[in-house]
Amino acid sequence: MGLTRQYLRYGPAALFGLVASARSSAAFVAWRGERGRCVAVPACEHVFVWDTRKGEKVLILKGLKQEVSYLCPAPDGLHLAVGYEDGSIRVFSLLNGEVTITFNGHKAAVTALQYDHLGGRLVSGSKDTDVIVWDVINESGLYRLRGHKDAVTQVLFLKEKNLLVTSGKDTMVKWWDLDTQHCFKTLVGHRAEVWGMALISEEKRLVTGSADSELRVWDIEYIQELKDPDEPESKKSKVSSPGAENSEKDETLELDEQPEERLVKCSKVGSIMREGRDRVVTLAADRSGKILACHGTDAVLEVFYVLSEEEVQKKLEKKMKKAKKKAKQNSEEEVERSVELSLQDEIQRVTNIRASSKIKSFDLILSPKGELKIVMLLQNNIIESYNLNLSAQVPQAVRASRITIGGHRSDVRTLAFSSDNIAILSAAAESVKIWNRSTLQCIRTMDCEYALCSLFVPGDRQVIVGTKTGKLQLYDLASGSQVETVDAHDGAVWSIALSPDQRGFVTGGADKCVKFWEFELVKDESNVQKRLSMKHVRILQLDEDVLCVRYSPNQKLLAVSLLDCTVKIFYIDTLKFFLSLYGHKLPVLCMDISYDGTLIATGSADRNVKIWGLDFGDCHRSLFAHDDSVMYLQFVAKSHLFFTAGKDSKIKQWDADKFEHIQTLEGHHQEVWCLALSPNGDYVVSASHDKSLRLWERTREPLILEEEREMQREAEYEDSVAKEEQPVVAGETQGETGLAGKKTIETIKAAERIMEAIELYREETAKLKEHKAICKAAGKEVPFPVNPILRAYGNLTPSAYVLEVFKKVKSSELEESLLVLPFSYVPDLLKLFNEYIHLGSEVELLCRALLFLLKIHFGQITSNHMLVTVIEDLKKTTISRVSDARDVLGFNMAGLQYLKREIEAKDEVMFFADATDRFEEKRRKRKKKEKMVLAVL
Repeated sequence: MGLTRQYLRYGPAALFGLVASARSSAAFVAWRGERGRCVAVPACEHVFVWDTRKGEKVLILKGLKQEVSYLCPAPDGLHLAVGYEDGSIRVFSLLNGEVTITFNGHKAAVTALQYDHLGGRLVSGSKDTDVIVWDVINESGLYRLRGHKDAVTQVLFLKEKNLLVTSGKDTMVKWWDLDTQHCFKTLVGHRAEVWGMALISEEKRLVTGSADSELRVWDIEYIQELKDPDEPESKKSKVSSPGAENSEKDETLELDEQPEERLVKCSKVGSIMREGRDRVVTLAADRSGKILACHGTDAVLEVFYVLSEEEVQKKLEKKMKKAKKKAKQNSEEEVERSVELSLQDEIQRVTNIRASSKIKSFDLILSPKGELKIVMLLQNNIIESYNLNLSAQVPQAVRASRITIGGHRSDVRTLAFSSDNIAILSAAAESVKIWNRSTLQCIRTMDCEYALCSLFVPGDRQVIVGTKTGKLQLYDLASGSQVETVDAHDGAVWSIALSPDQRGFVTGGADKCVKFWEFELVKDESNVQKRLSMKHVRILQLDEDVLCVRYSPNQKLLAVSLLDCTVKIFYIDTLKFFLSLYGHKLPVLCMDISYDGTLIATGSADRNVKIWGLDFGDCHRSLFAHDDSVMYLQFVAKSHLFFTAGKDSKIKQWDADKFEHIQTLEGHHQEVWCLALSPNGDYVVSASHDKSLRLWERTREPLILEEEREMQREAEYEDSVAKEEQPVVAGETQGETGLAGKKTIETIKAAERIMEAIELYREETAKLKEHKAICKAAGKEVPFPVNPILRAYGNLTPSAYVLEVFKKVKSSELEESLLVLPFSYVPDLLKLFNEYIHLGSEVELLCRALLFLLKIHFGQITSNHMLVTVIEDLKKTTISRVSDARDVLGFNMAGLQYLKREIEAKDEVMFFADATDRFEEKRRKRKKKEKMVLAVL
């Protein structure tokens, strides 16, 4: 069957005009071993790594579709954990920019991420109120912690103890014991949401930021546990051991402690007052815990210095000396009682740093020299970095760099393509930028007023911009300067359209006028050469505000969209009324006329697109186009295909002849304000509220509508799978803890692959039995037909093929895949596990899967008499193989430690040898000098 109509697919070509998205966090990352120079920032679904010194993009960590919501660099400096809006977490390698691990556990956006001090575990908090601890080394989830009633805002590991602190919008700060996986303490001293937390003073103090101007400071004391009286004093420790069991902890608590005061005692010391009156947005301390910084919803970052114990002691001694001098008559004890350091003395305000715009997030790093480096991500698409010398008498922040060249400060409201398809114009509230389409570099930036519409003047050497104040601004691209400004309308210039003969243009404004302009050459007083100018020639007065104007290609008709929801068509030569197109319930915001002048398509705020005939003004079809207002509409050159952009963040392609939706271009994360098509129809550029400009390119790939609909249905099914109820483990209640993973389409596919492999194993073993019986009956060897799948894998045995499939299941998806596996496959799987473990292959993976299967199918396995012998065999083989693996591991560790000691000893010998050589050389020089002195004498 031949194709009735062939379309070509448009695909994403590039994202540009974006320095950083303001909806996530910024973080310093190590680049080629250097810290404090490069910063990772979110850029819609990607992560950009910028070199703050050069102002260059050094790495792009490419995402999929979802927007980035949180960043956290690993302690090793080689990896970066990225949280997304859909709840997934991906760990990228900073060496090659590739994804190493993917975690799926949350149902909503990730709002907090934190590594432990070794980088072996990662904890994540989300808008779905859950906290999940992940094992980075094994690439799997450990457990889910439930307790918060609203979104989690911050998560912190304690280095010394196996404890976790989490804060949420439910006003609670919760302490979790990760040995027993339960919440043992809740701080309830906040009246509003807790927006941030930080640990300072070697994790002896906790600072929390809420919706007021107070930073609350809490003292952390680890409760000393009572030990066995026979145990030597040297072995007694002040801090409780993290591996102690729940019952032991209860028995070893001090007698005077209350039962709820377990492991940690947390008491409020006082508050530090911020200068900002609004809520805390970000609160953070540097790695050493010496510097504390925070900011609110304004442009000021407040920096505090936390005194160390030695500095506190020195300050106290100085204060004591002063007090003793003042009060000689009083006794020393009275003076000691009266002299105390306040919280403000221990946590001192250093300075306030005012950024050029509202701060959205920041990161700070303290260099070994004592210089503080701060990077700020601002609301207006800018990254600023500051240096602060703490050793100075009055520390002043110096702005080190500012990355701005990559984009506009505000939303782009108008786009235009040059006639040669090479240059792209984008204009926003503060500037006009010209971009090279092939390199995506900004080649001109010119200041302007709030731009609403624009066009390239024929010849592509000048551009005209219509502004919100009613002006038309003419710019020369060669010099990058503004040539002329004309007061065109009394209100905003909403629309501008070039005449088909290219001799002039028409503008429509909020002053209910349509004005016709012509290009002319005028002589400047200063210049001998003539320059281009624009001359007002005609005016068409209307009853309502003009929202959009368009010429017909033969320059006979003019379409004008009005605020009264109608589109009026006029003859251009006489300006007489010809047609009125009415039917939209809300004003028509955009429209376009096809190349042959037969069709006009109108897009409205009522979310509909209507296709009309220009001969009689009849409505051919009304299409429900977007889930929100249709903001822009344009026909593809030399065709009846057109594109629409909507506030629902989607761009759609339509066929005006068949009234069919062809394709949806998904990429933007917020409202799409405008788009522009290149004159040859090969490129589409779009601008959105997420500050990004996106370029879409027409590929050579044919697009078949049936396939497109099928892909759409599959995507909807995958979304519905993610929203389904999660499978429940038998015997487990919905308590504080749960499984870390969640059911996704990937886990279902993995389970299906395991089921298919077991089915193949069953079929092949049955065939093998039959084959043996045939050979026995025939009395000779008959060739056995090998399954094509097994042949493709290199003539594997059926059992080895099952293991191969099992090994290919991602570590992070293993538990969830086994959870959706029907029990009918489990007996075969257990028998195969017994066979594999006996051979000693993949012991760790198989033991993990075996224990999980026993946990979830315990009742059915124990009641099945056929499996008793299998379980007994598994018990023996598992214990022996695990002990063998442990022995190998222990031997390897001992060998590595021995090598380490040998290298250290060799280094020490080398060091001493070098020192001895230097000493000998010095002695030789001294003797030589003495001989010379004696010779002179």
